Amino acid sequence: MKRWFVIIILAVSQFVMVLDSTVMNVSISQVASDLDTTITGMQAAITFYTLTMAAFMLTGGKLGDKWGRSRAFKIGSVIYGLGSLLTALSPNLPMLLFGWSLVEGLGAVLVIPAIAALAAVNYSGKARVAAFSILGAVTGLAAAAGPLIGGLVTTYASWRYVFVAETIVMIVVLIFSGRIKDVPANPGVKIDILSVILSASGMALLVFGVLQSKTWGWFVPLNPPVINGVEIAPLGISPVTYLILIGIVVLWWFVQRQRKLVEKGRMPLLKVSLFRIAALRSGLSGFLVQYFAIAALFFVIPVYLQTMQGYDALETGLKILPLSAGLILFSVLGSWLTSRRSARRIAQLGQVTMAIGLLFVLVSIQPQLAGWPFAVGMFIVGAGFGLLASQLGNVNMSAVEKDDTSEVGGLQGTFQNLGSSFGTAIVGSMFILLLASSFGAAVATNEAVDADTQQQVSVYLEKGVPIISQDQAEQLIVDAGGSEEVAKAIAQDYADSQVGALKQAIFIVFALMVLSLLLSRNLPAEIVAKSEAVEEDVVT
Repeated sequence: MKRWFVIIILAVSQFVMVLDSTVMNVSISQVASDLDTTITGMQAAITFYTLTMAAFMLTGGKLGDKWGRSRAFKIGSVIYGLGSLLTALSPNLPMLLFGWSLVEGLGAVLVIPAIAALAAVNYSGKARVAAFSILGAVTGLAAAAGPLIGGLVTTYASWRYVFVAETIVMIVVLIFSGRIKDVPANPGVKIDILSVILSASGMALLVFGVLQSKTWGWFVPLNPPVINGVEIAPLGISPVTYLILIGIVVLWWFVQRQRKLVEKGRMPLLKVSLFRIAALRSGLSGFLVQYFAIAALFFVIPVYLQTMQGYDALETGLKILPLSAGLILFSVLGSWLTSRRSARRIAQLGQVTMAIGLLFVLVSIQPQLAGWPFAVGMFIVGAGFGLLASQLGNVNMSAVEKDDTSEVGGLQGTFQNLGSSFGTAIVGSMFILLLASSFGAAVATNEAVDADTQQQVSVYLEKGVPIISQDQAEQLIVDAGGSEEVAKAIAQDYADSQVGALKQAIFIVFALMVLSLLLSRNLPAEIVAKSEAVEEDVVT
């Protein structure tokens, strides 16, 4: 048991890192109500939390090299605990954005790369495979248990207590973190500030552009920002298009900057040469797609259940519970299969399994998320996630030399959180855009709705469509002076549009999972031999 003490500390930290974003998802309606904000405001908070981690994860990895992974882990734990406390005390959305999206995110960028690097330092051989399998399983467990924990605490107490508990857990982790072994720090590590700015701003521009697509439109401007009475839509094109293009250019500049630093003999923020390693490319892209899918699912499903079906946080968590069961069982199975099947075979099985599960979820939307098809679908999605989680962390770390493990830990966290950011931003925004377009079309062709009301709805939708329940939509029409008959007709159109938008949003995730099979072809095809094992277990 003594030799596994380190991985227990690291796994507890990993659990906390993953837990609170899933808690926030399942408690989204209650948090929005408590902070007097909207679902789209919460979408922004969730997106910016993962964006902060994605944008600064590489820097966090470098600081781990400079300070030592153990020291970075401790400093990050302090910052993260402080952010959790600020989150628990947040009176409004701006404070939530500061305490959760920013402060917690910055703490996480120090802790997450250090977790991966310290696991690689403290274990080797089959023990390292087991350690990363444990971390993968704990990641999945936290993602799965988060909705249930969040639902239970939110329904019977308050979501704030989850973040108070996180603060306490991080204090305990700090107390015991002195027993974690580390390699010597390297004070000579230089961090190129321009590289930090380029990587962070490039990702921020991309994600912010995608997030605003629901309001401003992707290419054709829908409701662009107005400054001094002038709409900002150069050449009649949405600002979103420009933000995405500029973000791509900035990231290209970042890559070129890294190459020039290497040519000059200076230390880059990222060794772009690492991307020449085929197994690492596949492992990182697998992380990106895996977390894109889960983040998207964990946003649109709770929103739909709570706004349209009237579920509370606990009922939402219980509805998602089959995913938790599948994830836990198949994380264990994936770890067991490591010495019997190749990482490529297990990962591809996981991708196919997730895609099949998403099909079941699609079939279950009727508009209620029908009993057994939805439960089976969520279980299968969880099973696929578990298989992937059991493999990709070890694949990424095993693809590089020990000196590069901290950098790969940062890269892994970057791709994981960038996937989550894009999942929430893209699929969430597409859900809202599809809802608006479908609702507008339905009202325009509804014979029970007069022309004047159709025009009013059209003008209202130009400012964006709110995510509310069918009853709330009906009441809004009545409050605006509409008749009961017209209100019922429009509210029914709105409900039907939400069902259609949910199906289309989940289909986007399904299509991406199918395409992700092409990205896994470079994962290791060799089976980890059982005999490798027993050669080295723990670094002493």
